[in-house]
Formats: sequence, C-alpha cells, structure tokens
Amino acid sequence: MFKGSRPALLVLFLGLSASTLAKAPETVNIGYQKANIFALLKYRGSLDASFKKQGIAVRWVEFPAGPQMLEGLNVGSIDLAATGDAPPAFAQAAKADLVYLAHSPANPKTEAIVVPENSAIRSVADLKGKRVGLNKGSDVNYLLVVALEKAGLSYKDITPVYLTPADARAAFQQGAIDAWVIWDPYLAEVETNAKARQVSNAEGLVPHYTFYLASRKFAENYPDTAKQVVDELGTLSDWANGHQDDAAEILSTSTGLDKAIWQKTLARLPYGAERMTPTVYNEQQALADTFTRVGLLPVKVDVRSATWSLDKP
Repeated sequence: MFKGSRPALLVLFLGLSASTLAKAPETVNIGYQKANIFALLKYRGSLDASFKKQGIAVRWVEFPAGPQMLEGLNVGSIDLAATGDAPPAFAQAAKADLVYLAHSPANPKTEAIVVPENSAIRSVADLKGKRVGLNKGSDVNYLLVVALEKAGLSYKDITPVYLTPADARAAFQQGAIDAWVIWDPYLAEVETNAKARQVSNAEGLVPHYTFYLASRKFAENYPDTAKQVVDELGTLSDWANGHQDDAAEILSTSTGLDKAIWQKTLARLPYGAERMTPTVYNEQQALADTFTRVGLLPVKVDVRSATWSLDKP
C-alpha cells in the first residue's frame, strides 16, 4: 500500500534541511565576564527566553578574564565564550580545540596607553626606559608591542610590569608605574577618576576585536544552536548601540562601576556580531605572529586551524 508513496517520502526526507534534522543540546554553557557582551545578554534574558521555548537551558559561568574562560572552554566546562584578540591565540598555542564563530566590529578607541595627567611622557617614544603596567598576554600587550615598534623602539626598551587591572590601577595611582596600557571600562574609569591622559589608543595600530568562540565539539555537534547565539548577539548589539543609556545601566549593575563610566565606554564601543572573513583571520594571524616573535608565545600558531567548518570554502 506504500509502494506509490516511497519516492515522495524520499524527496521529503532529502528536502529536510540539516538544521531540521540536527539535534539540540539540553543545556548551553556560556562563559562571561561582568563587563563583556555576554553579561549584557545574560541580564537582558532574551537568549534564555528564546532557548527555553526550544527546551534548552542556559547555564552562565562567570570568569575573571579571557584566558581562564578559554581554559574552561578547553576542558569542556563551557561551550561558548567571548574574549578579546589575544586569549584565543594563547589558547591555540596551548592546543585548545576552539573555533571562531564571529567577531565584533573593530574598536581601537577602547584600549590605550595612559599616563598621569602631569606626566612628562608625551609620546610613545618617551616610554623608553619607563615602567609600563599591563596584563601579560592580553590585547593591550599587542597594542604596546606594535606602538613601540612604530615609534622605533622594541619591547626590550621598556620595563613591562605585569599586573592585573585591579593591581595596575593601584600602582598607577601610587606612581609605582610610569604608564599603563588598559582597556575599557577600566580605561574610562581611570580617565574619569584619576584624570589619566592618553598617549595613544589603538587607532592606526591594531584593530582590537571581541571574538565569539566555541569549542569545536559544540560548534560541530550543534551548529544551529551556535548560529542562533551569534544571531542573538547581533540583535542585542543593535539594541545596545541604539539604547546606550539602558545598556550602561545594566552593565553598571553587573560591574559595580558608575553608570557614567559605562556611558563613556559605550560611546566609543560599537557592538556587533559579524561572521569571520579572510581579512580578520589575517589580522589575527599578525597578532599571533607578533607574540611569537617577541617571545610571549612559545610556538607558532596557525589561526586558521580554528576556522569553523561552516566558514570553510
């Protein structure tokens, strides 16, 4: 009795998209920091609500910084993360099996080399022989290396003082370091409350992205879920860019920093979620190669080995 229906059933089956057939996870584990876009997504609740309708739970796991978050990604305690440029390169060097899902627009105005208001340092060249505070292996570490080289100096011409943002802020206030290389919202805070003066931001030096990352296992097993998160980040970005005051209120609650600090930060921070391109991979490869050249990365990293299969030609 089914003889005549077999071709139709076959066509119907073959016509089903991979997304229709793909299984969904019971839980999505997302790493976040109090100051990054995933914190905004968490507090807005839109992703949780969307996934709940599909029977998917969201588990939010807080981390103090990008490197620890990507270690969590590597060992499987989280599935997704958002970090700056540098942590993925260091994670790849440590053999983390991650993939790049998407990236934010470049935001070079959100990181800078700053000095006390009355400092005699007026240019990057003036940093020669000076003590410069920074977070080792971070995005600003890349900015510092490139800025020094453009000014005709090398990394060996300064004394790097490796400190967490909190410790560097105290050292900056006490005069224990001559300059500090830092990112927003810490940058906006020290400009506002300590009258720090920018010597240089990243404009014309490095692009500075936020990358949205996943464990390869998660991205390959649940591609539709990964794409949905990227789509949600895009929708959230459009909202945040158009409602900076509301976004500042949420992030102020998340971080404990004054709303005015976040308003200053968001004024120079374009949110967004764009799929990876050859240009962005080239820029990320330049970062990795620079860290290898100056000895901060022990091995050469092939950034494109972390390409998501959906992005491969």
